[in-house]
Amino acid sequence: MADIMKGYGSEHHLNGVHGSGNGCHSNGTTTFTNILSNGHSTSNSTNGIHKNGHSTYHNGNSTSSSNTDSHNQEPYDLICIGFGPASLAIAIALHDQKTQARVLFLERQPEFAWHAGMILPGSRMQISFIKDLATLRNPRSEFTFLNYLHEKNRLVTFTNLGTFLPLREEYNDYMAWCASHFEDYVRYGQDVVSVAPVGEKPIQNWTVTSRDIENGQEKRLTARHVVIAVGGKPNIPKAFPQNPLNSRIIHSSGYSSTVPKILNDKNKAYKIAVVGGGQSAAEIFNDMHTRYPNSKTSLIIKGSALRPSDDSPFVNEIFDPSRVDSVYSMPTEIRGESIVQDRATNYGVVRLELIEHLYETFYHQRLQNPSEAEWQHRIVPLREVARVEENKLGELHLQLKNTRTGEAETTAGFDAIIVATGYVRNVHEALLKPARGLLEGNSYQVNRDYRVQFKEGAVATNSGVWLQGCCESTHGLSDTLLSVLAVRGGGMVESIFGKEMSAANC
Repeated sequence: MADIMKGYGSEHHLNGVHGSGNGCHSNGTTTFTNILSNGHSTSNSTNGIHKNGHSTYHNGNSTSSSNTDSHNQEPYDLICIGFGPASLAIAIALHDQKTQARVLFLERQPEFAWHAGMILPGSRMQISFIKDLATLRNPRSEFTFLNYLHEKNRLVTFTNLGTFLPLREEYNDYMAWCASHFEDYVRYGQDVVSVAPVGEKPIQNWTVTSRDIENGQEKRLTARHVVIAVGGKPNIPKAFPQNPLNSRIIHSSGYSSTVPKILNDKNKAYKIAVVGGGQSAAEIFNDMHTRYPNSKTSLIIKGSALRPSDDSPFVNEIFDPSRVDSVYSMPTEIRGESIVQDRATNYGVVRLELIEHLYETFYHQRLQNPSEAEWQHRIVPLREVARVEENKLGELHLQLKNTRTGEAETTAGFDAIIVATGYVRNVHEALLKPARGLLEGNSYQVNRDYRVQFKEGAVATNSGVWLQGCCESTHGLSDTLLSVLAVRGGGMVESIFGKEMSAANC
């Protein structure tokens, strides 16, 4: 493996590479330990290098002193805000493409986790494992899903399953396995609060300010390039409290971790509402039937019925990495119409197998009792939540509006309401508020390579801010999904660094 990123602490570089002479061991391979830089060396090493030629790092912090402001240090080449799948794909691409750079990842969570609140028993991925974090860019990468299976001694048995769709639990473990290779270069528990330009125009560097989740201490680091890949924040419809004090109103993102705490008797006859008509809502609704077998559940949807997602081969080509070029090049109005037309592939739709399973559940209920009003599990169609109220008994009532007739009705009380209404992807706007004066217009437009468009001459050509996962309006429906991450990660590395920092092959 290649020695792709050099560290601050190692002052003795030969041809820009750590280690013995040319950065290679005597057997012609390079060290894995120092592929990324976190900018600090440990106190028991010499110039950041062990006697065996490996660089030494420890969670982005020096073991001999406390953190200091970045103004006393050389700027990072790249800081990635967020260490979810998008940033992980970038880390893997940096490794595979043997790029030398000083890079750091800042993540709010205490450890790597991907949609932890929606890892439900038996839930499967909706994309092929071939669309992992590496294969479509480099099938020979050690970070492919197949190599993960090989390393875990499950390759043959997975093959016997005869599926391209792993369990979501397994895919999460795959990504955590990938992330474990880069742990020394991620600072977990860091809530980034701002990204600000440094100095006069043209801007050469950016200050990234983060707050330590545990102790509240603020830290400032400087970088030439910043990638913002923080994902979405829960979308709570206006009818619901925007900062609910009532812990029994739960967004789907926290379902599996929060619900067992507030509904802690699995045999109790809870009354539970799930709001939403997409895959997450349907999965939660279905999971409730097993998790709380005596509960009464209602799935409240705007449409007349659950709609199946269109994942047929020709339609599925809209998620091909090459399609991003054609989408970006479309005139704005046509692109918007195209995205709306293709929304049935991803938004407000459910995989057909789950729809069929739920229909069978309802059929069994009908077999036992023809009166739907008395069923244990019901879908309530053509309803939109207008208001949420709590009575003196602590029950939550929903005021619903019929989406066709406009008529209003009030539901019976619920013990909990799960809101599965997606995400808002505008966190970058708050983080980049100090840079608003550099924008060409009033919004954060990006180039094809995801670089934020600032005023001409405002930012140096070897510096910039890049957005990930919030560019659907310009780059298409695949922007927030896993499908393009492998190729996009490689493209990001090439756009940011080009060939200027590529390490020579050993």
